[in-house]
Amino acid sequence: MKARAPGESALLLLDVVAVLDRARIGYAVIGAMAAAVHGAIRATTDADALVSLTLAELREVDRALRKAGVDTELRAGEADDPIPALLAVRDRHGNRVDVLGGLRGMDPALFDRTIGVPFRGAELRVIGREDFIATKCFAGDPQDLADAAQALDAPGPRLDVDLLRRVTRRFGRTAADALDELLAR
Repeated sequence: MKARAPGESALLLLDVVAVLDRARIGYAVIGAMAAAVHGAIRATTDADALVSLTLAELREVDRALRKAGVDTELRAGEADDPIPALLAVRDRHGNRVDVLGGLRGMDPALFDRTIGVPFRGAELRVIGREDFIATKCFAGDPQDLADAAQALDAPGPRLDVDLLRRVTRRFGRTAADALDELLAR
């Protein structure tokens, strides 16, 4: 295990990613770490990843992580939950990584659009900018929308607005309306 103290969830994420990579499971780093990559820096020790797996497949990841020496808790979402399953991973220092087992409405090609970000001698696959903004519009709370607005304004490669609109519409009318408001400002 890479984490040696509290406040090192990003290092625990490296251990989780190693398990995912060994199993050849595509993932995307999301949440606060992705926000930092896309221009929205905030103080947090959270680490989150998104995968597209069935509950049975996520159980296999759960077993592999337990074998690697971390505590896990696998929770299945309700029928109307936008997250079908969540695997909470904790180490003995209290660091935590949440692995979301999908996201209702997510474009499966999201994993093809991740960007490689070097971190501590490894490469993390971080959700692409358009998908990041779309998922933040879907989440819809004020902090998520502020993150989306900052990502819209961030310097870097040109934003593919057509792709952004298309992947956001997959999340439903509320997400699409939130995006329209952000783009209109």
